[in-house]
Amino acid sequence: MALFRSGLLACLLASSGYAFAFKPTSQTPSYAQRSGANRVPVNLSMSGGASAVPDLKGPPAIYDGAVAAGAGNLFTFMRSFTLNERSSCFATAHWASVALVSLTAKASASWSKIFKLGIAAGCHIGFGSYLAITVGGACPAIAEANPGLQKIIFGAFGLPFGLIMTLVTGGELFTGNTALVTAAAMEGKTTKADLMKNWVASYAGNFVGSLILAFLAYKSGTLGAAPASAAIATAKCSLAFETAFVRGILCNWLVCMAVYMASGCASLIGKMVAVWFPISAFVALGLDHSVANMFIIPLGMLRGADITVSDFLFKNLIPVTLGNIVGGALCVMGLYGTAFGNWFKSKDE
Repeated sequence: MALFRSGLLACLLASSGYAFAFKPTSQTPSYAQRSGANRVPVNLSMSGGASAVPDLKGPPAIYDGAVAAGAGNLFTFMRSFTLNERSSCFATAHWASVALVSLTAKASASWSKIFKLGIAAGCHIGFGSYLAITVGGACPAIAEANPGLQKIIFGAFGLPFGLIMTLVTGGELFTGNTALVTAAAMEGKTTKADLMKNWVASYAGNFVGSLILAFLAYKSGTLGAAPASAAIATAKCSLAFETAFVRGILCNWLVCMAVYMASGCASLIGKMVAVWFPISAFVALGLDHSVANMFIIPLGMLRGADITVSDFLFKNLIPVTLGNIVGGALCVMGLYGTAFGNWFKSKDE
């Protein structure tokens, strides 16, 4: 009951522009960390404004947080904050994002847990693709008169909300993991075996979730007689291997930038903004996301597209997946890992 009253009071104060925040003091210790770690003395006080946790961390701290998210290490993630920020996390909404790191535990989680969260992420991305096809794919007049506007509509309504659901709920998305878990492995925070486990389990889960949602979307009858799903699937399976590979690189470059920037935002609104621009951009540009295609192409096949399973795998999914790996692991985390981290550095450096 006491906890309930404290929580209610905190909500009321926050609505008036204030929040509980912890400030360091040399007198009163209030919580203990794990064995071997120093106690951090804190004192509960009323404050707001400048003492609140900033909505966006600095670039090096964003990288440290992304590495910790990949490793699933809460205490490593906490070290990416200053002392004031670290203690404030226990009393502000920002604690939700810190706790999320502990809950997802990407690299250190079991195969079954990653697989289950992968199914959830596959469904979330599938829902995003479903909405994009339903809205942006159903504007033939706009597409004919103003193709640029139709592409913006197609990108803005759909995939961004799918990725937001995944990030906020702790889903395991293969494309994002190519950046986060790779960084954790390169920094020595997890093993190469755990990296492969995470990639394979999340990819398999994403595939299963996407296929489930494609079947449900097909059975729902909400798409009517609209040809968009079949037409999009056919176009995606008509690409040359090199073209699909390059589109995969460019796509996951933007997707992982969205994930990377969202990891540095403290508020839900900040995360949504960080996700919306890159994700809507990659869709509007016509780039290829392997997990989205796990939904889009099977849905098109169910709705009559002349595509075989071999076409799906070898003309799209495999080259796009390989491109996604390059885009996430090298184009995003490779750059920041060499700039802010310890990639390819000797122990003496």
